[in-house]
Amino acid sequence: MLDYGAMITPRTPSRAGLLPALVLLGLTACDGERPPAETAAIEDDGTIDWIVYGDTVVTMDASGRIIGGGAVAIDDGLILAVGTAAAIDAEYRASRTLHGERRVLMPGLINGHSHAAMTLLRGVADDLALMDWLNNYIFPAEVEFVDPEFVRIGTELACWEMIRGGTTTFVDMYYFPDTIAEVVERCGLRALISTTVIDQRSPDAESAADSLDKGEGYIERWKNRHPRITPIYGPHANYTLDAAQLAATRRAALEHGVPISIHLSESPFEVQYSKDTYGKTSIEMLDEIGFFEGPTIAAHVVWPTDAEIPILVERRIGVIHNPTSNMKIASGISPVAKMLEAGVLIGIGTDGAASNNDLDLWEEMRLAAFLQKVDSMDPEQLPAMTVLTMATRGGAEAIGLGDGIGALEPGKRADLIQVAFDDVHHVPTYDVVSHLVYVTDEQDVVNVIVDGQLLMHDRKILTIDTERVRREAEALAAEIKRSLASRNRGR
Repeated sequence: MLDYGAMITPRTPSRAGLLPALVLLGLTACDGERPPAETAAIEDDGTIDWIVYGDTVVTMDASGRIIGGGAVAIDDGLILAVGTAAAIDAEYRASRTLHGERRVLMPGLINGHSHAAMTLLRGVADDLALMDWLNNYIFPAEVEFVDPEFVRIGTELACWEMIRGGTTTFVDMYYFPDTIAEVVERCGLRALISTTVIDQRSPDAESAADSLDKGEGYIERWKNRHPRITPIYGPHANYTLDAAQLAATRRAALEHGVPISIHLSESPFEVQYSKDTYGKTSIEMLDEIGFFEGPTIAAHVVWPTDAEIPILVERRIGVIHNPTSNMKIASGISPVAKMLEAGVLIGIGTDGAASNNDLDLWEEMRLAAFLQKVDSMDPEQLPAMTVLTMATRGGAEAIGLGDGIGALEPGKRADLIQVAFDDVHHVPTYDVVSHLVYVTDEQDVVNVIVDGQLLMHDRKILTIDTERVRREAEALAAEIKRSLASRNRGR
């Protein structure tokens, strides 16, 4: 047995007949490389891969089950059983264990909307309105600086940050998606990775037609290539693509059987643009052209009308709430509580680090709850369990992976984290869920497992050479600073 800290030794091997019953839709076991800490050979004697313990196990299943003194049994990247430590120990023997003393065991967090490589543009342009920020700073900077090397380094930096904070799955929209996918494959996270479609010169295309054409090649290369990576289309917005281009993107997505991620109803500018251009609000316009005919992940949705919310429900659109970004760019406060009450599928996202400026989902949960409370002047709005659901099981449903991840349940993928509750801000703890949402921060995460692979152990990242990434990011940032300074002097 490999020792990971002060471990509890499981007993009595017995798992016959369990694996054939564990069927998942659309997700299979990972066949990628294991990090060095997981290289021990598994004997064919009934020994499973992992038993992970927790003083408290927050399953996030539909019943909201919380288990004191619990454990999870894992084999071949699948969760076999969830229960008390005594029950798991009586049924299984594992080659590796993680102790649970003063730790909460729970599903990994799901970041439903990000632009991962924009970690390298963190702080480049702050305190600006959305369209000023995009058109006068971000789009020009991207055309000048973004290339595959930029995307590789920026995505590695983002994966480091997300693993460090307990995020195990993310939805990304950026350029050079093949490079993003290669980084994700190596680092061990799970991701839906968009090929960006936008009707302007961008770092990897000249126009909407060019980006669609190149995107098709990316989808074909990565569809069914790796079980943790789902290639998708990412049309930017209805103000950077016209109706015909948006409809063409949906046709391409339907042809290849993949979802779409899009910025939707994000700002007053967008809503007014849609009214002026199409005579309809953004959601109504997209519904009219059949854009919602397939799986759709809609980032932001800050300004839906009462007439549009039923469309979101009927079309089963996954809405991703990005509270920090929406506040920082003054896009507005999304009516999350109203949409949830109506039955809209809602997850949580960080957006990119250039508009956030971090990838911390614990902060997003806290702010999501606070925003709804103060906006409605009702402290009962968006309670802690609701917000935690949005970051786990609800987020999985919103991005179309609800059958495979988001809760600790037999048959789901083994994407889980341990959160240490030994810091002073967790003493005392009366309500674990309340503390997870209102107290916990990313420094409390100690262990991260995705698809049964240990990505972080005792806060040490195992799948990324963090010192190399730090050096490369700082060197590239120095070049960007010099170029920006030169450009600003020439104005």
